[in-house]
Amino acid sequence: MCLAVPSKITEINKTTSMGIVDVDGVTREASLMLLDDVKIGDYVIVHAGFAISKVDRQSAEQTLADIREMLAIDNQIRSNEDQSHKGRKTESE
Repeated sequence: MCLAVPSKITEINKTTSMGIVDVDGVTREASLMLLDDVKIGDYVIVHAGFAISKVDRQSAEQTLADIREMLAIDNQIRSNEDQSHKGRKTESE
């Protein structure tokens, strides 16, 4: 299963049609050869190293905010579970 996470183009090498994309500080190289008229600051969906579609800025930023919120909730749930396990005694105690 793939999760489509919008990536922001931060660098473009027009000679090689390669670019650097960023998701919350994590950068990677991606081929931009499948898309026309991409520019620095555009958001794209990358699959298998290729930018396969552009995403409008508002949708991309909302998707990233939603993902951050889901991760924060998951981290809180895990933290609460860890705290509840620390308070329990094991059968051997």
